[in-house]
Amino acid sequence: MRIIAGTARSRTIEAPKGRDTRPTLDRVRENLFNILQMRIYDSVCLDLFAGSGALSFEALSRGASKAVLCDHDRNAHLVEKKNAQALGFSDRCEFFLSDWRDAVNHLAGRSFDLIFLDPPYMMHDLREVTEACEKLLAEDGRVIVEFENEQLPQITEHLEMLDRRRYGIVGIGFYGHAKSRKEQEHA
Repeated sequence: MRIIAGTARSRTIEAPKGRDTRPTLDRVRENLFNILQMRIYDSVCLDLFAGSGALSFEALSRGASKAVLCDHDRNAHLVEKKNAQALGFSDRCEFFLSDWRDAVNHLAGRSFDLIFLDPPYMMHDLREVTEACEKLLAEDGRVIVEFENEQLPQITEHLEMLDRRRYGIVGIGFYGHAKSRKEQEHA
């Protein structure tokens, strides 16, 4: 895997060994970040199922100010730290070796501009995790969810899908705070 653009462009990163981690393909990551390009600079990112950390490192390479990476897998956690060190991003990263619930509880009261959710494909019911993320999401922030293209994940009613893209078997959903009916009428 490689970083697509920015200060770490073309630098390679490691992926955790085994079948528990499914890295986002370079082509999908490139398209995702092209869509987000105007939101990245100086943003604070949360990557709840970080795996290799590729999404966070791509954001940092393109100008994000900070990334918080969380994974419950010890091997993935070690690879994330190694990748951050190799790319020179360690000082802009915070790492959690925990499940997403513990990380979200620890992060209560903080605000994130971009929240990346790339959960295992067998995790289709994301209501609980997106409800927790909604509380951490900045007012104009985005939750970006990667999912199996044919099965749209279930999410909290407090977030609304703003955009959806398909890349073969991969789907990407872009979510923001749901507007009240009154706000929608005046928009």
